[in-house]
Amino acid sequence: MKRLVITGTDTDIGKTVFAAGLTAALNATYWKPVQSGLAGKTDSEIVAELSGRPTLPEAYRLPLPASPHLSAENAGVEIEIDRLLPPTITETLIIEGAGGLMVPLNRSIFYLDLFAHWKAPVILVARTALGTINHTALSLMALRNAGCDVIGVAFVGAAEPAVEQTIVQMCNIPHLGRLDMISPLTSAGLTRAFEAIDLATIRKALG
Repeated sequence: MKRLVITGTDTDIGKTVFAAGLTAALNATYWKPVQSGLAGKTDSEIVAELSGRPTLPEAYRLPLPASPHLSAENAGVEIEIDRLLPPTITETLIIEGAGGLMVPLNRSIFYLDLFAHWKAPVILVARTALGTINHTALSLMALRNAGCDVIGVAFVGAAEPAVEQTIVQMCNIPHLGRLDMISPLTSAGLTRAFEAIDLATIRKALG
């Protein structure tokens, strides 16, 4: 089984939309281990609509829209790491984290710890807005220090060539392309936008 982790520099940066586009492009299956916040569409539902591909049930579905550890505590449960083993399937599995790398799952484990334990390749999604150089560089440093195999950085937002190049050069990381903001957000629109993403590099990393 081939597994690929999608993480981000922050929350609400387009990580789920990128995950949906990649799931469709690779004819993959999507899994989000923990869903915090159940009002409105969940990330799995969004990915299913945009990708037309299968999604697997979350290990935890927590009502409060907050950090997973706080949402779990609010629901009177504790997230157990043993329940977060990636499902075994024959297709490529796209796994999406929540927020950034240092989001706690419980009072002792961050998402980064989980990614390092899985030993699956990682794509970091970063927005192009002000502050992204700092956030992206710190995230890449954390991933590398944890021993994670980082395929590259995918950007979301308006083009900022100088900023993107600074990150690529100073962090010595592949640029996997950039998604413009898609409006309206549809499956067809996402497919067109994903033509800007370097799928060849991603496929090569998956083997």
